[in-house]
Amino acid sequence: MLARSLTLTSVLLALSGSFANAHGSHSNDNPSSDWAIRHMQEEHHVDGFDAASFFTLHDYDNSGVWTADEVRKTYGLDDESNAGVSEERKQQAVREVFNLFDPTNTGFINRENWMRLVSGGTRLPDFGFGPGHHGDIEYEYEIHHFEKYHGDDAKEEDLTHPEDIEHFRRHDEEDDAADRLEQLERMQIVEANIPQKFRKRL
Repeated sequence: MLARSLTLTSVLLALSGSFANAHGSHSNDNPSSDWAIRHMQEEHHVDGFDAASFFTLHDYDNSGVWTADEVRKTYGLDDESNAGVSEERKQQAVREVFNLFDPTNTGFINRENWMRLVSGGTRLPDFGFGPGHHGDIEYEYEIHHFEKYHGDDAKEEDLTHPEDIEHFRRHDEEDDAADRLEQLERMQIVEANIPQKFRKRL
C-alpha cells in the first residue's frame, strides 16, 4: 500500500510539471472537450500532464497494462453517480475504448499502444458519464467539496453544508455497521437458536 501511495505521489508530481497549463486552467464551469483533460482537472486537480503519466496514474495495479476493470474504474462506471446507467451501456463503453486502444484484441491496453495512438490523435471518448469518479467516499468528498468550500483551516462547526452532513451521515452508518458486526462476532453460538435440521444428531 505504501509503495502504491509513493507511486501515485510521484506520478502526480510528474503530472504537475509536464505540459503545465498546456490546456488552460482548472474550471468546472467550462470543462474541456477532451475527456481525459476534464478527468484530470476535476478528479485529480491537475492541469498539465502527458500521456505516459495519465497511463501510469490509471494503471491501478502497476501491471503495465489497462484491463477492462481499470477502464471501467477510470470512467467511474461503478460509482453511485452512474447507478442509472445500464450494465449493457457500461460494457459497450468499455468495448469502445478497447476498440480504439487495443487494435489487435489482446484484451489489454498496453502502454506502447496507448502512447502511439494518443500521439497520433486518438482520444478517450466522452460517453456522458461525468468526469470519472473513481475514488473512495473520502477522496471524492475531499476533492469535490471540502477543498472547494472549506480548506485546511475549517473547524467542525463550519461543516454544515448538505454535502458535509451527508458525508458524515455515511461515516456514521459505516461505523454503526462495523459495531454490529463486531457484536455478532463476539456472540457465542446459542444451540437453541440453531434450527433442528442443522443440529448434530447424537
